[in-house]
Amino acid sequence: MRKIIDAVLFGLLVALVAAVPLDEPAADKWSLVPDANGRLHLVNTNPYNLPDVEQEPEKRFTAASDTIFRLYTRSNPTMPQVIELNNAASLSNSNFNAANPTRFIIHGWNNDGFSEVNQLLTASWLSRGDFNVITVDWGVGAITINYPFARARVMSVGSVVSSFINFLRTSAGIQFHSVSIAGHSLGAHAAGNAGFFQFGRLNTIFGLDPALPLFSADSSDRIHASDAQYVETIHTNAGLLGFDLPLGTASFYPNGGRIQPGCGIDIAGACAHSRAFQFLAESIVSAGFSSVPCQSHQQILENNCGAIGPNRPMGGEPSNIHTGTQGVYFLNTRGASPFSMG
Repeated sequence: MRKIIDAVLFGLLVALVAAVPLDEPAADKWSLVPDANGRLHLVNTNPYNLPDVEQEPEKRFTAASDTIFRLYTRSNPTMPQVIELNNAASLSNSNFNAANPTRFIIHGWNNDGFSEVNQLLTASWLSRGDFNVITVDWGVGAITINYPFARARVMSVGSVVSSFINFLRTSAGIQFHSVSIAGHSLGAHAAGNAGFFQFGRLNTIFGLDPALPLFSADSSDRIHASDAQYVETIHTNAGLLGFDLPLGTASFYPNGGRIQPGCGIDIAGACAHSRAFQFLAESIVSAGFSSVPCQSHQQILENNCGAIGPNRPMGGEPSNIHTGTQGVYFLNTRGASPFSMG
């Protein structure tokens, strides 16, 4: 039934777009955008027409007070402990261990700290080893029918994550090289901003199908290759919900990066969009997903990748940092878990 509804809505969108005179510059650019739960929303995706979050009517989101940080470790793999920013007691009374690597997870639009991306990646890292896994719940700002407002908050979310890392550093003595962040969709850009405010000193940032609507190559608050020592972007719905252009130190395009096997008639792209964090979760455990380096992004678009160097794994733990991995990579996957073909 959902696929039928999606198809009808898509047809209405096509009719709406067709009704706009071609000789008139459109200030607004309307698109059907699904959230991470697959629900479709008609939103203005003009990257140069962002709302003024201080003036337009919308529930107030203050990143410093509304963002919740939940800690998972092997001692509490399913029952999180809330650590409050700048509350040393909440940190000392938790299972946080500065001797273990720390991994942050940042969700996207209309998600919260208990969404699938958090569950999968948390379970994968804790099955891999002793980690401090911290989910960043900015659901107060992300759960809204007004996508432009959620999009406009990625910088403030990134800023408060950076402040939290500083808090861990001063209170627990963590090292920058022990911290990595994975962010999905809007969360990928929030992760990039967190790394930016850390002056690129963090170990790795995984940008999981970084959101495209309301972003452009010129957006200063999108994820950039300079946001960490190593930035890896995984593109699974490029050109629709996810960014098409390579944005990281290395950018991986599974199955060409646009549509994904096993997703069926994925008109809105929600299934393919979610594959990015599903692939990363599997890679952390399996160390699979061998990928072929391509000469250019154009070769990805043409499905004509000419290998120019050694294969590299997509994702994984540890990441590809310090391995010389850079550029664009192509790989094929299966249509269902386990996705890796090697």
